Amino acid sequence: MKEKKRLPTSGEQIAWASPFAVLKDIAIPPAPEARAGVTLRDAPLFAPKKNRGRVDIVRQTGHRGGKTVTVVTGFTGIGQAEQKTLAKEIQKACGAGGTVKEGRIEIQGDQREIVARILTHAGFLPVCAGG
Repeated sequence: MKEKKRLPTSGEQIAWASPFAVLKDIAIPPAPEARAGVTLRDAPLFAPKKNRGRVDIVRQTGHRGGKTVTVVTGFTGIGQAEQKTLAKEIQKACGAGGTVKEGRIEIQGDQREIVARILTHAGFLPVCAGG
């Protein structure tokens, strides 16, 4: 039978060894990003390109139970995988959920300004259309 370890209640010191004590003796080189002074948050996912075309940013509420959704349409020359990556970056910046459906990106809430800024940085020409 395994013996139970009990903590002393008389106030005496507890003999405890940290499982991470071994790691302080190991010399771990810093990551390349840390050496260059660039953090991963500062590095953009997309390299800005000159002109990737016009995209429309529309705010919609119809058929959504009164909820507002920001929809980005009009992507040309961009694949489904890149749309998903772009949608994930937009979701992170907005702090909201979203999806990619039928060649358009849908983000929950009225996030037109943030979406326009990210699309401009990615090289697109965003145009706010509709209400």
